[in-house]
Amino acid sequence: MSRIISGAAGGVRLASVPGDNTRPTTDRVKESLFSKLESYDIIRGARVLDAFGGSGALGCEELSRGAASVTLLDTCPKAVAVIRKNVAAVEKAMGRTGSAARVQQSQALTYVKSASGPWDLVFVDPPYAMPNEQVSELLEALTPKLTEGAVVVVERSSRDPEPVWGEGLYCFSTRQHGETVLYYVEPDEVEEQAGNESRDEPGNESGEDAEELAA
Repeated sequence: MSRIISGAAGGVRLASVPGDNTRPTTDRVKESLFSKLESYDIIRGARVLDAFGGSGALGCEELSRGAASVTLLDTCPKAVAVIRKNVAAVEKAMGRTGSAARVQQSQALTYVKSASGPWDLVFVDPPYAMPNEQVSELLEALTPKLTEGAVVVVERSSRDPEPVWGEGLYCFSTRQHGETVLYYVEPDEVEEQAGNESRDEPGNESGEDAEELAA
């Protein structure tokens, strides 16, 4: 069972989706992910999209850490029911009377094409079996709906090649955690405005990641 790592609902236990059709992000990878996002000071007040919600663990963590709004998507009815349960548990722990989360049963690409956004932070964590071509198609639809300075986190298998980012996106950092790779992506104009100096240098990073690989 996963848990909320930090924030107003820190320590709250999250329900899991029954069966083996979802692949939850481990707490260890979540800790690394959110530590990195916190260093960018992007979470508090962010408008967040979790395109492949699963149990809703990533979106719920964002709520706990002060996101202004979180939209969580999944195509599986069981997953959507678990997401709603977890969102309710987090918001109860936070003492909220109104919900800042929207949970919807929908395919990510269909939703993104019809939604107006804009989003400051997006999680793209599809099944590893999803071809990179479909991931790239989703990212292409997302690009014009990202705010300046937005971050997109893409989780893929380390066995697969890096996705094609396409025009308008730049991968500024890559972290490998065993079988999991996290790509941190931003709108291209951020890189240009910074004079080719972005948040991080692209490519695999050492230190923490080396420890993950050795574990």
